[in-house]
Amino acid sequence: MAATIAAASPRTPMQGDKETMATSDSTPQSANVSPTRYRPSWLVIFSACLVLLGAGGPLLLRVYFVHGGSRLWLSATLQLSGWPLLLPPLCVSLYRSRRHGILNLLLPIRLVGAAAVLGGLYAVSCFVYGLGSQALPLSTSSLLLATQLAFTAVFAFLFVGLRFTPFSANAVVLLTIGPAVLGVGPSSGKPAGQSSKAYWTGFCEAIAAAALAGLVLPLVEVAMAKYGRRTGPAARVPPPYATVMQMQAVMGAAGTAVCLLGMVIKGDFQAMPKEAAEFGIGTTNYYLILIWDAVSWQLLNLGIMGLIACASSLLAGIMIAVLLPLSQVLAVIFLHEKFDGTKGIALVLSLWGSSPTSTARRRRRSWRPRRCVSRRWHWHRRTPTRSRRRHDAFINHNLMVDEFIRV
Repeated sequence: MAATIAAASPRTPMQGDKETMATSDSTPQSANVSPTRYRPSWLVIFSACLVLLGAGGPLLLRVYFVHGGSRLWLSATLQLSGWPLLLPPLCVSLYRSRRHGILNLLLPIRLVGAAAVLGGLYAVSCFVYGLGSQALPLSTSSLLLATQLAFTAVFAFLFVGLRFTPFSANAVVLLTIGPAVLGVGPSSGKPAGQSSKAYWTGFCEAIAAAALAGLVLPLVEVAMAKYGRRTGPAARVPPPYATVMQMQAVMGAAGTAVCLLGMVIKGDFQAMPKEAAEFGIGTTNYYLILIWDAVSWQLLNLGIMGLIACASSLLAGIMIAVLLPLSQVLAVIFLHEKFDGTKGIALVLSLWGSSPTSTARRRRRSWRPRRCVSRRWHWHRRTPTRSRRRHDAFINHNLMVDEFIRV
C-alpha cells in the first residue's frame, strides 16, 4: 500500500528514487507488484478498428473471382487504389495544423522516396496475393496469409532489432506448422474440379504473398524511423495520423501506378466491359464489388499503417492475424465454403501462434522486482544513454502489445 501511494504522489526525481528504493528494501513482498499498466493510445485503438472494418476486402475479392472475374492486375489495383479517399481528411488535418508550418508537416523527401519504393514492392505482394486468392478458397488463403506474422517477426529481427523470446519463437513455429497441416491433405481445401497442380500453385503463391507482406511491414517501420525525423515546431508537436495518411497515400499512389501499368500491358481496361457483362451476379453488382472492395482494402491498409507508425510492425502483423477467425466465419456464411477438421486444426495452431503474449506477461510480472522498475527510471533520468533508452523502449513496447491484446 505504501509503495502504491509513493508511486502515485508527485515528487522530484531524486526524492522519488530514494523513496521507492527505500520502500523496496524495507518490504520484500513488493517484488511481486506488477509494473504500471500500459494503456494503448486512441490512435492505436482507432487503427485496430480500421483493420477489423477492412475484413471485407479479402471477402469481396474472393467474390470477384468466384463469379467470373479473372483480371489479376485489376485485383491488385483494388487493394491499393483507395488512397484518394485520404486526400480530404489529410488536407483538413494539414490546414488545422498550419500554425506549425505546412512545409514542416509534410513528409521529408527521403521518406517520400522510400515510401514510393515500398509501395511498388507492396503492389507486387498484392498481385501475388491475387494469384493465390484466385486459386484457393478464402478459408484456405486466409490461413496461409496468417503466416505473415512469422515472416514479420523474422524480418523485424533482422531489420528492426526485435528480440526473439521463447514466445515469439513459439509463434513462428506454430504459424509454420499450420500451413504444413493444410499441405498434408490438400484435398480438404481444394475446390471441386480443380487440379492438384493448380491448388499447389495457389498454395505457394499465398505463402509468397505472406512473405512479401511480412517483409514490407518492418521495412516501413525502418523507413519511418530513419527518414521521418522532423525539425522546427513540428518536432515538438508531431501530427501522427497526418503522417500516417501521407505515408499511405504515397505508397498507395506508387503501388497504383505499378498496377495500372500492368493493367495496360495485359489489356485489362479493354476486357473489363466484357467481363462485367458476363459477371455471374450482374453488371451493376460487378462495379459495386469493385468499388466497395477498394474502400475495404483502403481501411485495412490505413489501419495497418497506423499501427506501424503509432506502435510497431509486429503489432500490425498481430492484427492481421486477428482477422483470421473473422475471415473463416465470413467465408462459411457468404461463400458456403467447406470447413473441415484439417482447417480446424490449422486454425487452432494459427490462433495459438498469434497469441502467446498472455503467458509472457504473467511470466514477466513474476520475476521483475520493484527495485528494477525504479532503478530503470532513475537511470533513464540521470544517464539517458542509447542502450538504456533502447532497453526502455523494448520494455514499453512489450507492455503495449500485451495490454493491447488483453484489452
